[in-house]
Amino acid sequence: MMAASLRDADALVDFLLAKGADVDIKTYNGQTALHFTASKSNLDTARKLIAHKASARVKDRRGQLPLHRAAAVGSVPLVKLLLDSKSPINATDVDGSTALHHAIAEGHGDTALVLLKAGAETDKEDGSGSLALDLAPDPKVRNYILRAAEEEGVEVASKSGGMRMEI
Repeated sequence: MMAASLRDADALVDFLLAKGADVDIKTYNGQTALHFTASKSNLDTARKLIAHKASARVKDRRGQLPLHRAAAVGSVPLVKLLLDSKSPINATDVDGSTALHHAIAEGHGDTALVLLKAGAETDKEDGSGSLALDLAPDPKVRNYILRAAEEEGVEVASKSGGMRMEI
């Protein structure tokens, strides 16, 4: 099922699904087809896998869910699909990072906003003690997230000068 990570592999994925392939089979690193699909932002294949009962709740050996991957690549539609498929929004990986940490660290403000509106916790610290907002790669991304969250009525915790502020 790792063919799910390939673009233009629809025929192969359809064939494997028709033959009853295990959609949640794991690689040595614990990754499923949904992990690979999320990493490649392959929304159509993700929909097929979920329609065939692929779980959005399987963590790999790094503790990452497909949601972590989708957030890291900034795929808003895939993040929404995974959340609709009951992926735990505030799950942490081995580094203590949530999907929100990954989205913001990679500069994906729109993806971060989807996670915030869905209830992502903004006061969770990763393994190094950073809040998600503090991982913004530059002030432009940080300000975009704060402004968009305020417009949506979502409070965002951040550390500034050693104090936590609610915006």
